[in-house]
Amino acid sequence: MITETTPQAPARLALTAVCLGFFMITLDATIVNLALPAISADYAEPSTAALQWVVDAYTVTLAAFLLTWGAAGDRWGARRVFEAGVAVFVLASIACAAAGSLPWLIAARAVQGAGAAALLPSSLALIAHQFPDAGARARALGVWGGMSGIGLAAGPLLGGLAVGLADWRLVFAVNVPVGLLAIVLTRRAVTETPLRARTRIDGMGQVFGTAALACLVAGFIESGHAGWLAAPTLVLLGAGVVCGALFVIVERIVPAPVLPPGALRVRNFAVATAIGGLFNFGMYGALFCLALFLQRVWTLGALPAGLALVPLTAVVGINAFFSGRLTSRFGARLPIVAGALAGLAGSIGFALLPAGRSVLVLIVFSAIYGCCSLAMPAMTSVAMNALPDKAGLAAGVLNASRQTGGAVGVALVGGLLPGTAMWLVAAGYVVIALLALGVRR
Repeated sequence: MITETTPQAPARLALTAVCLGFFMITLDATIVNLALPAISADYAEPSTAALQWVVDAYTVTLAAFLLTWGAAGDRWGARRVFEAGVAVFVLASIACAAAGSLPWLIAARAVQGAGAAALLPSSLALIAHQFPDAGARARALGVWGGMSGIGLAAGPLLGGLAVGLADWRLVFAVNVPVGLLAIVLTRRAVTETPLRARTRIDGMGQVFGTAALACLVAGFIESGHAGWLAAPTLVLLGAGVVCGALFVIVERIVPAPVLPPGALRVRNFAVATAIGGLFNFGMYGALFCLALFLQRVWTLGALPAGLALVPLTAVVGINAFFSGRLTSRFGARLPIVAGALAGLAGSIGFALLPAGRSVLVLIVFSAIYGCCSLAMPAMTSVAMNALPDKAGLAAGVLNASRQTGGAVGVALVGGLLPGTAMWLVAAGYVVIALLALGVRR
C-alpha cells in the first residue's frame, strides 16, 4: 500500500518524478512553435495575432496562477498540488489534441497553463524538501534545469516530426504518457512537504494580477497589427496599467498577499526575479520568431525547420546541466554573466541572418545563443537560497516572472520584423548581464 510519505524513497527517483513534470512544461513551450503554420492552415487562420494567442494563452495563465499555486503548495502540501497540476495538464493536453476550432484550442491551452502553474512551483518546493543540503540542492537544481533544456531541445525536433510525419495534434498527445509516468513515480518516491495550514490564498490579488497580465499581453499583441495608437491597443494597455496599480494596492493591504512586498526587498531575490523575466523574454521571443522565420522566409517545411533548431536547443540542454555544477563550485554570478553574453552574441547573429538560406551561419549562431542557458539553474539557485524558509513563494514568484517575460516576449516580438525583434532580444541580455553583477554570494 502506498502511504502518504515514503521516508526511504530514493532521492534520484524522486528527482526523476519531479523533473518529468517540469519537462512537460518546457517541452510544450517549444514543441508548439513548429506546429503554428500547420494549425493556421488547418483552421484557415492566417493572422499572426491568432498564432500568438495559441502560445500566450498558455503562458499568461501559467504566469498568472503561479503565485497562488505556490501558496497553495505551502498550505496543502507541494506533492498534492504537483499531482493535481500534472493531472490537469494531461487532461487539457487531450482537449488540445481534440480541438475542433481555434477558440477551443486557445481555451484548452489556457487550462494547460493553469495546470502547469500548479506543478511548476511545487516541483521546486519538492526539490528543496528532498535535498536540504545546499550543495546537493544546487546539483539537483542543475538536473531540474537540465530537464528544462532537454524539453526545449526536444520540442522543435518532436514538433517537426509530428507535423511533418503525422499531424499537429500529436504535439499535445505526447504529454499524456509523460504525465501519467510522472504521477506514478511521484506517488511511489516523493515525500510530502510540511503543511502550513495558516497559509491564506489571496483571491483579490489573483484577480487583479491575472487581469493586468492578460490585458497587457493582449495590448502588445494588438499593437503588432493595429498599431500602438489604435483605440483597442490603448484601451487594453490602459486597462492593464489600472489593474496592475490595483494589484499593487491590494498587495499592500491584504493580510496574506500573493506577492509580499517584503520579498522583493531581499536583494538577491529581486535580482534573480528580474533576470528570470528577461531570460524568458529573450528565449520565448527568439524561438517564436525563428520558427516562423524558417518556415515563412526560408520556406522550410516543419521537419527541416525543427532540425534546423536542434543545434540551438541541444546546446541549451547541455549547458543547463553544466550550469548546476558551475553554480555549486563558483557561485551564481559567473554562469549568469556568461549566459547573458552568449545570448547577446547569438541574438545579434540572428538579427543579421540573411533572407537567403545559410544553414551553416544559423548553426554557428544557434550554438552561441544556446549557451545562454548557463544562466537558468544559476538564477533559480539564487532565488531559492535567498528565501530558504519560503520555498513555495520563492518558486512561484520567480517562475511567474519568467512566464510573464515569456508571454510579453512572444507578444512584442511576434509583431516585429525578425531583425528588429532580435535586436530587442539582444538588449534584454545586456540588462541581464548588468543585473548579474549585483548578485551577492
